[in-house]
Amino acid sequence: MNQIVIKYNECNSISNAHLFGLCDAPAPSKEPAYIDEKNGETWIAIVDNEPKFEVVFTAIDNCIEFKRNDDKPSKRCDGVLSFNETIIFVELKDRSAKNNEWVKDGEKQLRVSLANFENLDLFSHFKIKKAYISNNQHPKFKSSQINRMEKFLDDTGFILRIENRIIL
Repeated sequence: MNQIVIKYNECNSISNAHLFGLCDAPAPSKEPAYIDEKNGETWIAIVDNEPKFEVVFTAIDNCIEFKRNDDKPSKRCDGVLSFNETIIFVELKDRSAKNNEWVKDGEKQLRVSLANFENLDLFSHFKIKKAYISNNQHPKFKSSQINRMEKFLDDTGFILRIENRIIL
């Protein structure tokens, strides 16, 4: 069975701002992703929080470690937004690419994270379940990904969006 190890207690950032960003330092940084309200040029994903919910972002990558059966760390997404009855897993990408490898990689990281947290039964009280692959170099949704998003929903129960604007 996979095991989850929490490496830090300081994995949360909170915002109730109308607009804020999610940031992640490029690899090989070991710093967790975080909320930023001021430096728009560093935002990989833009969170549009018009209702001004108090939103908690919990970093997963570089904060919570998933161990595989062979005791090696497994891939995981960057973090999760949560508020009220909504949970949104987020994978942040800062890549320009000719093909969709960043989408495939992001989807894989989301699936591993969802599977590990699902084992802990953390989703039962959330009514709205979403996942985002956000790339600031490819901010717009591409209709060519509709089949991928439908399959993701069927497999996980989470709505998948591939865009860098997260509207709450």
